[in-house]
Amino acid sequence: MPKTETRFFCKECGYDSPKWLGKCPNCDAWDSLIEENIRDEKSKIVRPSIVVSERPQSIVEVEFKEDHRIKSGISELDRVLGGGIVSGSVILLSGEPGIGKSTLMLQVAHSIAKVGKVLYVTGEESAAQIKMRAQRLGALSKELLVYPETSVFAVENEVNNLKPAFLIIDSAQTMHRDDIASAPGSISQVRESSNYIIKIAKSLGMPTFIVGHVTKEGNIAGPRLLEHMVDTVLYFEGDRHKYFRLIRATKNRFGSTNEVGVFEMGEKGLIEVSNPSKLFLEERQEGTSGSSVMATVEGTRPLLVELQALITSTSSPVPRRGVTGLDYSRTSIILAVIEKRLGLKLGDKDVYVNVAGGVKVSEPASDLPLAMAVVSCYKNKPLPQDLMVVGEVGLGGEIRAVNHISQRLGEAAKLGFKTALIPKGNAKEAAKVKGIQVQAIGNLKEAVTFVLS
Repeated sequence: MPKTETRFFCKECGYDSPKWLGKCPNCDAWDSLIEENIRDEKSKIVRPSIVVSERPQSIVEVEFKEDHRIKSGISELDRVLGGGIVSGSVILLSGEPGIGKSTLMLQVAHSIAKVGKVLYVTGEESAAQIKMRAQRLGALSKELLVYPETSVFAVENEVNNLKPAFLIIDSAQTMHRDDIASAPGSISQVRESSNYIIKIAKSLGMPTFIVGHVTKEGNIAGPRLLEHMVDTVLYFEGDRHKYFRLIRATKNRFGSTNEVGVFEMGEKGLIEVSNPSKLFLEERQEGTSGSSVMATVEGTRPLLVELQALITSTSSPVPRRGVTGLDYSRTSIILAVIEKRLGLKLGDKDVYVNVAGGVKVSEPASDLPLAMAVVSCYKNKPLPQDLMVVGEVGLGGEIRAVNHISQRLGEAAKLGFKTALIPKGNAKEAAKVKGIQVQAIGNLKEAVTFVLS
């Protein structure tokens, strides 16, 4: 029998130690070392790697071709990837259970199967379950091969035999290597199995999707090293109890990480949303205080979203601050600026802030719309229904210029907004935009006077 030993692996960086440590000495993460059983090095099964070894060469002599991108058949996904799937790239798709990861992969596989053979490796479902979903989605194709398997060595054999043009692994947490004693889903198994799959993809120039689970904190399960190993990391966001989904890239070696893809979940699978701004505003109520509309820019696409604020009295000595869709620290700063520069007493009130529709906004241009929503709720006076607000707020209450003002105003005008409240620093560029009246302001007091007069 092969000998086994116990070692401890850091789930953040992959550092291994013979004993448990409260703090990882490599990445300084606390309580991140997890115990695993591994086989003795002498008893490990040795598998030759399929990667062809290369010799060092001068960088000026390296030959390469321009990125050849394969269209996935889903334009919203291609937008996030930077124009399509690059040959030989490895893409990690993560998201909460039930969000639609396998549905998206099956739709992509069906589209690519029209031009090449696709191997869909599933470690979580049977072939019959995959076919049931494919029938519902209308994704049946002879060139789409379903392979229920969890061993990376078995997958390697089938890849060598079939020579597919595209590979999907669903999911990384179910795959395992026979020469590693720990259970599937453990840190060492996820790391080593994924690394082996990446070597296969790179050596053959075969585009590969790897589906990954997420933890309750929203991070990808397994070692953080997995995100560094792949070329692109996509997050599938949204409430699984609602009908729309968002795809964001947090890492992309072949494109921007600022793009976002918007989908609607229907009976026939994921449907692309061509006008997401209308989707996010269609349930907005007229005449309600504490609501403002801003234009945020995701990559090259402007989106109109609704910011909501609710202020209530509290008897608690420590008022609550609930923030959804915005940065908590920046929201706290804006509330402090409102209290200091406008004289509104928020220290004895609970404040709840939300971006409607589950959208996450991280840019400073949300400062002024947030401030206007808070003031509107505090005064119990609704903002004009056809008003769009955008601008960064400084600690002195000044309104600072933002980028892409033309795209923001153009999107607002397209959806019927008549007036825009913008920083003075953007007034010159905004004058070129037709179809919307612009009000340029320099500080918070001017903004409040304009919107509530």
